Amino acid sequence: MSTFPETLDAAVEQAKEATLSAIADGYKLIQVELVIPEIALKSEALALEFANLFASRGSGVKVMFPDTGASALAKRNWGEQAFQVTDLGSRFTSIETKIAPEDEIFIVACPSAVEVERVEKLSNLAGDRPVIFLIPQLEDVAVVGIGLAARQLRERFIKNIYSCYYLRPIEEGAVLRCHPSPWQIWLEQESSYKLATELSAKPMGEDLERLMIRLTNPETESGDSPQPRKRTNLLGNLQKFLKALSQ
Repeated sequence: MSTFPETLDAAVEQAKEATLSAIADGYKLIQVELVIPEIALKSEALALEFANLFASRGSGVKVMFPDTGASALAKRNWGEQAFQVTDLGSRFTSIETKIAPEDEIFIVACPSAVEVERVEKLSNLAGDRPVIFLIPQLEDVAVVGIGLAARQLRERFIKNIYSCYYLRPIEEGAVLRCHPSPWQIWLEQESSYKLATELSAKPMGEDLERLMIRLTNPETESGDSPQPRKRTNLLGNLQKFLKALSQ
C-alpha cells in the first residue's frame, strides 16, 4: 500500500519507483502527474531526476522539451550528461529527426496541448520504447477543442496514456495514485494525511465531490441530500500542503 508523501522530494521518489514498476509491468506510454500550482516551474529539475534514474541503469535516455529554448536552457544548466537532450521539433524541424536508433527511453518534460500532435507522433515512432510524460498538460480544452477531432484524439491517444503516478491536493484531503496501488483518497488530519478509501478508477468532477462529502461527513445517511461542503478553508489547506511539500 502507498504511503502519503510528506515532502516534494518524497513525492518525486514515489513517482520514480512507480515509473520503474509500471515499465517493468509492460506499460510503455506513461505519465507522472503532480497537480500542484506552479509545478511546471520544476519541470527541468524533475526531468533531470528521471533522466539520471534511467541513465544510471544503463539505458539510452533522451530528454525532450517542448521547444528549443527550454532544451537549450537545460543543456546549459546541466552541462555534460550521460544522456541526450533535445526538443520536440517545430514547424521547421520534424519530430522524426529527433529520434535515433540508440534511444531506448524518452522523457518528455511538461508537454502541453500545443505540442499534442508532435507528442502523439513521438509515441507512434517510439514503438516498444517507453515514453514518459512528466507533468503533462495535454488536455487543455481551449487548445485541443471539444469537437469530433478532439474526441478522436482523446480516443486514439490521450486516453491510452497510463497514469502511473498522480498527486493532487483537494479540499480536506488529496488524491493519490502510485502504481501498482489503486487510486486513493487521503483525508487531512491534524498533522498528516490518513487513507480513507481506494478506487479502481480516477475520481473526478461531481463523483469526487460526492465522495468527499460522504467521507468527510460519515454521519450523513445515504438517503439524505448532503449539503455542499464549505470552501472557506480550501486556500489555507492547499497552502499548508504546499508548505509541507516544500520543506
